[in-house]
This record gives sequence, structure tokens and C-alpha cells, in this order.
Amino acid sequence: MKKVAFYTLGCKVNQYETEAMLELFEKDGYEQVDSEEYADVYVINTCTVTHMSDRKSRQYIRRVKRKNPDAVIAVVGCYSQVSPEEILEIEEVNLVMGTNDRRKIVEEVKKIDATKKASTVDDIMKVKAFEEIEISQTNGKTRAFMKIQDGCDRYCTYCIIPYARGRVRSRDLDSIISEVEKLVDNGYKEVVLTGIHIASYGKDLRDSEIKLLDIIKEINKVEGIERIRLSSVEPILFTDEFVSEVSKMKKVCPHYHLSLQSGCDETLKRMNRRYTTQEYKQIVDRLRENIPNVAITTDVIVGFPGETNEEFQKTYEFLKEIELSQMHIFKYSPRKGTPAATMENQVDPQMKHFRSEKLINLAKENFNKFTNKFIGQDLEVLFEQNIGNNRYEGLTPNYIRVVVESDKDIRGEIKKVKINGIKDEYVEGILV
Repeated sequence: MKKVAFYTLGCKVNQYETEAMLELFEKDGYEQVDSEEYADVYVINTCTVTHMSDRKSRQYIRRVKRKNPDAVIAVVGCYSQVSPEEILEIEEVNLVMGTNDRRKIVEEVKKIDATKKASTVDDIMKVKAFEEIEISQTNGKTRAFMKIQDGCDRYCTYCIIPYARGRVRSRDLDSIISEVEKLVDNGYKEVVLTGIHIASYGKDLRDSEIKLLDIIKEINKVEGIERIRLSSVEPILFTDEFVSEVSKMKKVCPHYHLSLQSGCDETLKRMNRRYTTQEYKQIVDRLRENIPNVAITTDVIVGFPGETNEEFQKTYEFLKEIELSQMHIFKYSPRKGTPAATMENQVDPQMKHFRSEKLINLAKENFNKFTNKFIGQDLEVLFEQNIGNNRYEGLTPNYIRVVVESDKDIRGEIKKVKINGIKDEYVEGILV
């Protein structure tokens, strides 16, 4: 039996696509092994959000070839899509595929060996249909990431992803529900709807009025799925109607990742983000008023070109005011081919580091404030993994990661847990 190993960088969409490609290999008789083990085929699913992700991809490509000089090295994903020639020039690489036609990966691997090179990358902007590639197996997991959309037309000035993923393409409703039903049959209790820009779902479906809210409503009807969670969402999705409707659906998790990027209107404008801080705060308030115990998480970029001390301070004060439950802080990284890469007044790396540390500390404060509200309360936790010493880790509906002790294997089960407090990066509790 031939062996295949995957190494995945980047977002939840990449993770989903890796699982789907792995299924294709397994159906063809391949055995999956860890990415650090000997394999006949290594697939590197790349990210290109930052220079660092490109670098990690190149480093891993060179490392795996040493494990088996006769292995076929296939590089796929966003980095492949925007820089196929650059990757093909890497001596160890045999096959380059982009962000489309991953259904053909096994077929393409069979065409070559460790002495040959090939690329299937084409113009992603010409691709108009969603690529149907799905997951049906559990692979020991309890939460399923399900891709319902691809592509983005927002063109934020710092972001390379629209050039790597192409136009907005929405998955057919029947296909989505079919996969959800398969996931239920395989023991999943939670489905996470993911895509490159899921708020755009449906805008390419000219003969249909189906939007993201309709998808959520239909999944909510599927028996066996107990939780529906959304991945990162554009804030402007959360109209009065949307919030009112999701608040009525008990399966929809009270957790929304509203990408912010900056708490300063001047910076947001240079980023080409299509909302103001006032509009963002109104959406946060709307969610909190309608959904009890809702968790609102976000991403923030520090050191965007032209970000002055005054602009950064506006971001800091805004985030301090709205007290989001979790914040992921990123230092701006120039991406060749994006407008921001050529903007004037690029911020010094040391200043980026200082601003990043300041927001990370604020994020910890906000997380503790949010979590402390639940100490002594009983919350339902879907347990995902054993982290050793009879300790199990899982998530509450509002995205609090909880650890408990249990003599029984509780992976894949939803249990009621009394929250005790915060210890290190975990929230600890006891089974009720």
C-alpha cells in the first residue's frame, strides 16, 4: 500500500480541502501517514497570506524530499496559484496545482514520478463554478469544517487572496445538505461553515435568491447536527433581519468572528474595508442585545502602511471599549501585487512589534473579563480530544475552550460542565 502525507498551512478552508484530497487518496488505496514520516507522496497545501507562510512552504518542501528522495512532491493551494513558476523552480517539486481542480490530484500524481515536473495551474479568474470536493469520513474528529463558498471580490488593499482564489463561487444547496447528512451519519455533532468570504454566498447564483441565511436555516433542519458555527464573517452581514433570524435557531452557536482589522476609520479606508468603526460597534451591540452570552472574536492588523501613533491609539481605545472576547493580532506583512505593498510610510518592524504586544495584552484582559462571567455556571461542552492524564478538551457554544478530568473517554460527546476558572491558556471545569 502506497503512503501519502499532507502538510497544511493557513486557514480553515485549506484544512477542509486537505481532508477532501486525503479522502481521494484513501479511496485510491493510499494509506495516510504523518507528514514527518516516510511517504511515497507528500502534498503541501500552501498559504500565501504572508511572506512567512511562503517561506514555511519552501522550507517544508526541501525537508520532506530528504525523507524519501523518490517521493513525488505535490504543492497545491494559494501560494501555488499566485507563484506557480517560482514553486516549479524549486528542485524538489514535481507537481504544482493551484486552487482549482484538486479533484484530479490523484490522477495528476499518477502521471509523474520523482524525476519529472508538471504544473496544472491556470487562470483562476476564469473559473466560474464551485469545485465540488467534499468530506464524508470522520478521521477521529468531532467538528466538521464544511466549505460552502470560494473566491472573494472585496479586494482589501493588503490582501493577495482574491488573486489566489478568484471570483465568488457558491456551492449548491443540495450538495451542502447532502454533505451535512453524511457528516451526521459519520458521527459529527458540529458543522463549521467556512469559505473565503461566506458573506458573499449566493451573489453569483443568478437564477436563485438563496443567501447564507437560507443555508443556515436548511442545515438547522437536519436531524443529528447539534451545532452550527460560522467561520470568519464580514461584519455588514449582520443586519437586523439576519441577527433576528439566527437568534431563533438554537443550533446556531452564539459565537461570531467579525473581522475588524483596524479600530481607526482612516486606516480602514486605506485598507478598503467597507464599514466604519461606528457601524462595527452597532453590529456588536445588535448581537449582544439579541443573543445572550454571545462571543464576538476578531482579527486586527497592526502596522498597516501610514498607521500613525494617533491612528494606532484609536484602534487601542476602540478595542478597549467594545471588549471582544478574543482577538487575533497580526503584524502587517507586505504582499507583492497588492496596493498596500507600494504605499508610502511603511511602518518600522520594531513599532509593529510594540503595537502587537500592546494589543495582545489587551486581548488577554478582554478574554479574562469575558470568561470570568461564566465562573460557577454550567455550560455545555463538545469534547474533541484527550490531552493526556485523563484530561479532555472541548468547546462551549460560545467558543470557550474548556479542560476537564474524566476517567471515561468523552470525545465526541456533549457534556455539562461547571466552569471553575482560568488556568494558563485553558478554562478549567468539572463534569456535572
